[in-house]
Amino acid sequence: MTERQAIERLKELLSLPGETEVVEFKEAKNSYDFSKLGKYFSALCNEANLLDKTSAWLIFGVENSKREIVGTKYRQDNRPYLDSLKGEIANKTTNRITFVEIYELNLAGGRRVVMMQIPAAPRGLPVAWEGHYYGRDGGELVPLNLVELEKIRQQAGKKDWSSEICKEATIKDLSKKAIKLARSNFKIKNPRIAAESDKWNDEVFLDKAKITINGRITRTAIILLGKPESGHFISPAVAGITWILRDKDKFEKDYAHFSCPFIVVVDEVFSKIRNLKYRYIKSGTLFPEEVDQFDPFSIREALNNCIAHQDYTQGGRINVVERDDGYLTFTNLGEFLPGSIEQVIKSDSPPEYYRNQFLVQAMVNLNMIDTVGSGIKRMFRLQSQRYFPMPDYDLSGGRVKATLIGKVLDIDYARVLAQNPDLTLDEIILLDKIQKKKHITEEEILQLKTKGLVEGRKPNFHISQKVAEKTNQKAEYILNRGFKDQHYKGLILEFIDKYGSATKDDLVKLLFDLLPQVLDDSKKKNKVRNLIYAMSKRDKTIENTGTKRKPAWKRKI
Repeated sequence: MTERQAIERLKELLSLPGETEVVEFKEAKNSYDFSKLGKYFSALCNEANLLDKTSAWLIFGVENSKREIVGTKYRQDNRPYLDSLKGEIANKTTNRITFVEIYELNLAGGRRVVMMQIPAAPRGLPVAWEGHYYGRDGGELVPLNLVELEKIRQQAGKKDWSSEICKEATIKDLSKKAIKLARSNFKIKNPRIAAESDKWNDEVFLDKAKITINGRITRTAIILLGKPESGHFISPAVAGITWILRDKDKFEKDYAHFSCPFIVVVDEVFSKIRNLKYRYIKSGTLFPEEVDQFDPFSIREALNNCIAHQDYTQGGRINVVERDDGYLTFTNLGEFLPGSIEQVIKSDSPPEYYRNQFLVQAMVNLNMIDTVGSGIKRMFRLQSQRYFPMPDYDLSGGRVKATLIGKVLDIDYARVLAQNPDLTLDEIILLDKIQKKKHITEEEILQLKTKGLVEGRKPNFHISQKVAEKTNQKAEYILNRGFKDQHYKGLILEFIDKYGSATKDDLVKLLFDLLPQVLDDSKKKNKVRNLIYAMSKRDKTIENTGTKRKPAWKRKI
């Protein structure tokens, strides 16, 4: 939405006869209680769902009774701080639901309005704030009543694509090899009734394993157990997996296509993945000599998750892309319903809702996946045990893209893991964000600094002196930390004394390799510029005797 469109929308909302369940105005002249904002967020999400609206609005800078624009200073003059509200809200809501967008309008007369567009709660998923569900009674904020709560939850049960019956399909359209493998897996998952299950015929077994319904063939049955030629029963959906091998420059070297039955195909795809040996750079006895690039469990878990959570209604294929330089990527279509990977890892209970509820349950019964999220957590732990980077998840664009990295990216990070076996998984994930130069919150920074694991200023963190000494990285620590400004200033004066004057290029060349290694080229140049400014304006130790365009710095007498 453009600024002009946002202004027009504001006019529409101001013209309403009063506050509704999906529009809330607040003056918020200087600030607003964050907890109360979160409660309104939950309430407006849930009310938008119940009223079948796509979104709701929370607007700061408007007096409610007279609908007068009074302006707000809420998080003013700091757009990044205003935008950070999205992450702060997501951290405390169900499945990390957050704003669609935040619009900042600067209107005539210096009046500023902040419009927060809030999404409707997803079907079947009421949105809670800090574990509590809220709603609206007219314009008042109230706990969401049980009837409304259940109304939203029941939406999940209305449509499950994977449980629909393929009316013309029969058991003859299922693969005997796949059924045999399904029986074997079922007995591993259910050892108490293993002997009893041997007495069941195929029809009974498929019903008991919740793959068919009263003997009728479901879409789940076709996906997991169907013959390759039976895929047409779920058309226009596609039961397909593509494996692609690319070189380090991403050029295609080989590929293969697979169709149902997926319970068999998982092994066929697995056999295509080369999973080469990775040889560590020797460092005493710190690392093993070599390991497989990818743990077999992680490969199967990632692939089975794609099968379980693919949005088959989009008619796309699951893709597995292997690269020569040690990257293995799995992609499936569909939003990641739990909201974030962090939410899955930290949660002690399974998600409340799955896109393909029937398919997921069948895969659990056949020992293909685990519903409590422990599979993803185990993938992270296995990577840390190899001293490899954590799995990367890209949840943008209406798809889930999981990448396993089968090599060491940062030897410093690997050493920290090797020498600190007592690190929690949460701490390992945070250190992984730092090695990959990813965004890290103030709260996460404090957590690592409290443990003495990192030093530096955002975003240029580096391993701490404590860790450097423990892992024999003292030289790396000095190079990352750099020297105090006085040291650099002394070098500048020494250069000028020896050569009479110095250009900016002279000083960049002088200091470039001495500045902290965590700084990129542009930040190093900014650092030199700041040093020159400090010496000329504040310290008054040097002066420009050249021009503004071509300065020549000399000692100030």
